[in-house]
Amino acid sequence: MGHNQPSTAGEVPADLARLWRLPASARRGRPAELDVDRVVEAAVELADRDGLDGVTLQKVAQALGFTKMSLYRHVGSKEELVELMADHATGSAPGIAAGGWRDGVHRWAAAIRARYAEHPWLVEVPLAGPPRGPNAIGWMDAFLRVLHDTGLDPRTKAGVLVVVSGYVRNAILQGRQLAEGRRGTGLSQVQVERNYGRALAALVDPERFPAAAPLFNAGAFETAPGENPEDQDFVFGLDLILDGVEAAIARLDR
Repeated sequence: MGHNQPSTAGEVPADLARLWRLPASARRGRPAELDVDRVVEAAVELADRDGLDGVTLQKVAQALGFTKMSLYRHVGSKEELVELMADHATGSAPGIAAGGWRDGVHRWAAAIRARYAEHPWLVEVPLAGPPRGPNAIGWMDAFLRVLHDTGLDPRTKAGVLVVVSGYVRNAILQGRQLAEGRRGTGLSQVQVERNYGRALAALVDPERFPAAAPLFNAGAFETAPGENPEDQDFVFGLDLILDGVEAAIARLDR
């Protein structure tokens, strides 16, 4: 029961039809007590509570009060369920207020980052290919609207989307790994970076490490009170990417 099932909605593959909630062929008898939405919502609740590894077809079926075999009428496989879950949890893209394209990309990135924070397991979802679900396409559309007036061609806009969305995903994953790394220490990321900078300042010899030593001597790893280093790093990295996009736009103008 994988992705290559016969289509139930014209020429659209069955898994894609379910992802887009296309109407299936009518069945005689009593209406089904279970549907795709109920299955997906139960699975997302499990993932929010136990992580992606905590979601199995058996556990979802138990949560709904059905047998595992009952789910196969609505979900073809675990892989399909995960794709359905991701599109559901990502939700609809927000409207991006009118403004410059850079500000628009920042707003888009902040919005998708917030959605990942609501469902931390989303960063664990395997990337099997380009986005296919209606919500995923909605986020794509919102991003491309932001770049509408830049003069970039469609292929370049798609490339910018891949780079930015990959950056957001990687930044979130790195933040999670840093949090796991300091688990049990009782230290915040601000404290970890401060302690790191101060300890290494006494060890990094300017004669041996002439380029690295100034970082430690200048207190580059100190964070001002009230500032979040993870947020600062996120904005800094995104701006570097957008500087490259701005250069590409400038080449078009020339």
